[in-house]
Amino acid sequence: MPAPKPALERRAARPYLDLYTGGGYLEKNPTWHVEESPFKVKYMSQLLRKNKLDIKSVCEAGCGVGEVLRLLQLELPPETEFTGFDISPQAHELSKCRENAHLHFKLADITRDQEIYFDLMLILDVLEHVEDYFSFLRAIRPLARYKIFHFPLDISVQAVMRKNGLLKRRLDHAHLHYFSKETALETLRDTGYQIRDYFYAPRSNEIGPNAMQKAFRLPRAVLFAIDEDFAARWLGGYTLMVLAE
Repeated sequence: MPAPKPALERRAARPYLDLYTGGGYLEKNPTWHVEESPFKVKYMSQLLRKNKLDIKSVCEAGCGVGEVLRLLQLELPPETEFTGFDISPQAHELSKCRENAHLHFKLADITRDQEIYFDLMLILDVLEHVEDYFSFLRAIRPLARYKIFHFPLDISVQAVMRKNGLLKRRLDHAHLHYFSKETALETLRDTGYQIRDYFYAPRSNEIGPNAMQKAFRLPRAVLFAIDEDFAARWLGGYTLMVLAE
C-alpha cells in the first residue's frame, strides 16, 4: 500500500480551478475586487481614446462580478454590446444584477466557444491566475480583433527582497505567475500578438489601501517622474495596460 502523500503535495495536486468554481476565491476576496473597477476603466478609457478605436462589441474574459463592464458601458456609445464570461458560479450569480439590454453575462469558459467574435476583448488581471497561460492566450487570440490586457507587475526589487512579498500574492489572490513589463510584453509577442500601445498605471498610488503602499506614494511618484521603468522595477506598485491585436 503506497504511503500517503505529504500535505503540501496533496494540496498542490488539487485542480486549481476548484478555487473559482467551488467558491474559495470569493471567500478570500468577498468583493471580487469591485473597488478596483473604476481604476481599470479610467485607464482603459484613456487607451481607447488615444488609439481612436471603433468599438461596437466588447467581451471580458474572466469578468468576475461584471463591474468593469458596467462602468465601461457608461463610457462607450449606448448601442455597444457587452458580454462577460466567467467560470465561477458565485461570480456569475453576483453579476446578474448588472445585466441590461446591451450587457449580458455567461457562466462559461470563453476558450470553449470558437464561434464568437468581438471588436474588443478585455483580459484584466487574469493571466496570472491561469495555469497554462500560453495555451489560453493562443485560444483567445482569434476571438476578437483588439485586446486590452491589464497585468499586475508583481516583480520588483522591493517585493522580492521581502520574505513574503510574492508569496502573499499567491496565498491571498491566487497569483500563479509573476510579471514584469518586459516579461508581459514578450509573452504576448511569443503567442502571436502585435503590441499597439502600452503604459504603466499607478495602482498603489491611486488605490493602494495599506500603510506600506501609502508610505511609498511620494517616492514612487518622484522616481516615476524621473524614470518610469526604474520606478516600476525597484519600488513596484504599478500595473501595465496593453493594447494588442
